[in-house]
Amino acid sequence: MRHNKTVNHLGRQSAHRKSLMANMACSLVLHKRIKTTLAKAKALQGYVEPLITKAKEDTTHSRRTVFAYLKQKEAVAEMFGPIAQRVGDRPGGYTRILKTGFRLGDAAEMCFIELVDYNETYTNDKKAAKASAKRTRRAGAAKPKATTADVVADTEAPIAVVE
Repeated sequence: MRHNKTVNHLGRQSAHRKSLMANMACSLVLHKRIKTTLAKAKALQGYVEPLITKAKEDTTHSRRTVFAYLKQKEAVAEMFGPIAQRVGDRPGGYTRILKTGFRLGDAAEMCFIELVDYNETYTNDKKAAKASAKRTRRAGAAKPKATTADVVADTEAPIAVVE
């Protein structure tokens, strides 16, 4: 029985589990949504949410702490940049788990884990919803042709010369 056992070991040794969580957290931060099993997603949720909370305060100490967990510069830069700005006013609950069914090979329950503020379907932001609006296959209305003033304005831009 697993009474009072809070950590799901995921059938791995501790070093393998830490590496798995770090890699999955980096993938989640960089791609904003990943597909995995439900057990891994629940373990990842408890791993990445405290890191996002720590990323809301941009200090050297918090950057080093998050880097110790993630081990990738790009993921740390992404977390302290756009992600921290987007979730700055949210008190918690930065991730969402969406169940998708069962995997064919071993019947493991699969799901998506995603960052809440990056899914345009569930956000109330009208700009984000408009950007992902469905396009039709029709050509639609004709686009206005470029005038000579537009062409002249484009040619007056400075050009970089490589010698």
